[in-house]
Amino acid sequence: MNKNEQISRNMTAVRIRKHEGADHIEVIFLESAQFYRLLKNNPAFDSIIAVLEDAIAKGLAVEVRLASLASNIIEDIRPIARGSN
Repeated sequence: MNKNEQISRNMTAVRIRKHEGADHIEVIFLESAQFYRLLKNNPAFDSIIAVLEDAIAKGLAVEVRLASLASNIIEDIRPIARGSN
């Protein structure tokens, strides 16, 4: 895999941290010690926050798409389909 290719990981969000005046929010996932950033100028920002808040409330993992393997920038987050075997 090229380090500039987008990647997706299934992770469990545990906290959203907002910083006054920042251009991003931080998302903390159970599976990683790294803090991930969701930029406020992301066109899907509001819907991503809604998915994150729902997943945190229910303790569910989500599919997290990152800008690249070496990045901590969240491009998209989607619920993981349940019961689709």
